[in-house]
Amino acid sequence: MAPDARQRRRITILGSTGSIGTSTLDVVRQLGGRERYEVVALTGNGNVELLAAQARDCGARLVVTADESRYADLKDALSGSGIAAAAGRSALLDAASGDADWVMAAIVGTAGLAPTLAAAKRGADIALANKECLVSAGDLFVQAVAQGGGRLIPVDSEHSAIFQALEDDQRHAVERIVLTASGGPFRTWSREQMAGVTADIARAHPNWSMGLKISIGSASMFNKALEMIEAKHLFDVRPDQIEVVVHPQSIIHSMVGYVDGSVLAQLGAPDMRTAIGYALTYPTRSALNVDRLDFAKLSRLDFEAPDEDRFPALRLARTALERGGLQGAIMNAAEEVAFHAFVGGRLGFLSMADIAEQVMDKLTHLPPASSMDDVFAADEEARRVAAGLIG
Repeated sequence: MAPDARQRRRITILGSTGSIGTSTLDVVRQLGGRERYEVVALTGNGNVELLAAQARDCGARLVVTADESRYADLKDALSGSGIAAAAGRSALLDAASGDADWVMAAIVGTAGLAPTLAAAKRGADIALANKECLVSAGDLFVQAVAQGGGRLIPVDSEHSAIFQALEDDQRHAVERIVLTASGGPFRTWSREQMAGVTADIARAHPNWSMGLKISIGSASMFNKALEMIEAKHLFDVRPDQIEVVVHPQSIIHSMVGYVDGSVLAQLGAPDMRTAIGYALTYPTRSALNVDRLDFAKLSRLDFEAPDEDRFPALRLARTALERGGLQGAIMNAAEEVAFHAFVGGRLGFLSMADIAEQVMDKLTHLPPASSMDDVFAADEEARRVAAGLIG
């Protein structure tokens, strides 16, 4: 017998057309679709054709494109469906502030900060896939979630692994957090080889299927740098308790070390749907159609220390953690500008970290954030300085 419609969980997906968003909708289908979940809203950017198709498939109430110029196209694509369409920043905030009790925060970049914060303030459970919420506004965002009364459930495979391996009554006994990194496509490349890579080469991840921004962030290890800052805010640990280890097979997603010498790890095939499903049904687990590990076929699990000379983003993350304040926001904003310059062919692959470091050093005078306005101001200033350096 189908569950009563009034018992369906109300969900919103911010960034439904990206890799995390499409995987989330697949998980929703696997776990009962419309019978178990009411999709309050879907949001996306320019791919309104996919956005409309997703909305029709899941029966969303509202669909929003952040690109106001595509509003007419979105409305036409939804014609006859009875699904409401909207566009622009204010519409995006309205969608995030709707009556969903679970919100997937999967908008990439700083653009996801304001809508995710709106959902948190309203009291929704936040399935967090957007890194900038914690990297740029960690203390303020965690405070907003606490005041709203919702739960913050990480979706990044690494943070989900830590979340699962943390024993609730043993937080005091945590000695270290160990984030695993695949090493990306350039794990064995020299700096000389990496200097000449293009965006097409950098986007080819050996294990995971991800969008362009995340794929290139993995290749440069800027993603891991951001995850280090996220871990500090998610798990309330000191910077010196956060470690990174390269694990090329991406089978162990991360680990928690305790004071008695025990290390608890979460393992699984490299598939984001596992972490998404856990976030959607937490604290229970539901059956998912994902690959199972066959330990007899796992020939080896390798580990190595990361090379911070070839991947200086990790060193920059430690600098940001040590300096505190708005350094995370500054590093992230500068890297975003450098990323777009790299994709546009105006900046070399290795120069992305150089730009981020220079901007961080130039803006050490900014005081800690007392409001989100301070975060956005620091983000804007960092982008201005980065753009000036790139020319």
